[in-house]
Amino acid sequence: MKIVVIGGSGLIGKNVVSKLRKQGHDVVAASPASGVNTITREGLAEALMGAQVVVDVANSPSFEDQAVLKFFETSGRNLLAAEAAAGVGHHVALSVVGTERLLDSGYFRAKLVQENLIKASGIPYTILRATQFFEFINAIVQSGADGDVFRLSPAHFQPIASDDVAAALAELAVGAPLNGTVEVAGPERLGLDVFAQQFLAAKGDKRRVIADIHAGYFGAALDDKSLTPGDRPRLGPTRLADWLSQAAANT
Repeated sequence: MKIVVIGGSGLIGKNVVSKLRKQGHDVVAASPASGVNTITREGLAEALMGAQVVVDVANSPSFEDQAVLKFFETSGRNLLAAEAAAGVGHHVALSVVGTERLLDSGYFRAKLVQENLIKASGIPYTILRATQFFEFINAIVQSGADGDVFRLSPAHFQPIASDDVAAALAELAVGAPLNGTVEVAGPERLGLDVFAQQFLAAKGDKRRVIADIHAGYFGAALDDKSLTPGDRPRLGPTRLADWLSQAAANT
C-alpha cells in the first residue's frame, strides 16, 4: 500500500513512517525538506500519485493566532483538493483532544477549522485526537514559571508518549476509514500540577509547584474536562515515570 505522510520529517511523522515501512508499506515521507509543500502545493500532486492513504501530521511553524489559522486552513484545502484529484481513499489526520472546548486558544480554533474541512471534503477519513505529548511537558511546566515557583492548574491532565500516538496513527492508517473521530490518551489521569511535580522531581529540580485554579493553559482557562478525553478513549501503555526513565537512559 502506498501511504503518504505529510509532515513526515517531524517528531510524529518520522515515527509513523518508520512503523509503516517496517510493515512493508510503500511510504513517502513528505515535507518541505523533501520538496513537498502543502502551502505552495509544490510537489504535492506528484507525491500523492498512486497513494491509497494520506496521513497528515503537519504542524504550523508559528502558533500565533492568525498564522496558525492560515496554515491549517491553507494546508488543509490544498491537501484535500490534491487528494480528491489523485483518488486517495483514506485521509488520516492528527488533531488534539479538547479542540472544541478550548476555543480561547487560537491553536485549538485552527485545529477545529482543519477538522471541519476534512469532514466536508467527501474523502473517507479518520481523525485521531491525542492529548498532550510527554515531550511537551517541559514547555508546559515552564509556561507556569513565576520567580522560583511554578503556578499551574490542578485541572485533570492525561498526557501521552509520542511513540504511542504514532503507533495509533500507523494502525488507523492501514485500517478502513472510520468517518469519525478517535481519541487517544496516556494511561494516567492526574492534576496538571501533579504531573509537573513528578517531571521536576525526575529532573532534580527542587522548585515548588503551586496549584493555582486561575492558571491558564497558554492563555486558555482550564477545567477537568478541557484536556482529557471522553468515554472509552484508546490508552497508550507508557506511563510518565517509565518515559522519564527511558529518556534519562538515552541521554
